[in-house]
Amino acid sequence: EVQVDELQRLLAGMEKEHRSLLLKMKEGEAELARLRSVEGDKLAEQDRSAQLEKEVAMLREKIHHLDDMLKSQQRKVRQMIEQLQNSKTVIQAKDAVIQELKERVAYLEAENLEMHDRIEHLIEKQVSRGGHSSRARSKSEYVSRYVGSALTGPKPLPLIRVVET
Repeated sequence: EVQVDELQRLLAGMEKEHRSLLLKMKEGEAELARLRSVEGDKLAEQDRSAQLEKEVAMLREKIHHLDDMLKSQQRKVRQMIEQLQNSKTVIQAKDAVIQELKERVAYLEAENLEMHDRIEHLIEKQVSRGGHSSRARSKSEYVSRYVGSALTGPKPLPLIRVVET
């Protein structure tokens, strides 16, 4: 963006110089036309006329060169803007993929915890046949808890077990 601003500033300067040179050229052409309308007998006027013709030709060449440079700079600015927009699009797409992967990781972590709870529950059932029973959590409880924490940061919520008595 800084480069774009710099190029735009340079373009503005070139456009100002372009206008200035156009004005000088028109003034030179006007003076040349005036000198041509006056008697061309005097040698000094003929020399001035030739000098003005050379100056006008040189100014036309400079204007042509500035036009080419201006067009080139405008193309560069357009390309830089296009690259910037493409980069933003790529970043947004990658951000969306990252967010989707975070949600998938949270979902898989919730499934993993659910499986661990089921295993613990089965072990507890085998060890203490009917003493205390704990309720197995549903997958939606894990997913809602871990998707919410995945969106806010990497730290999961503490594990809280509900025991029915």
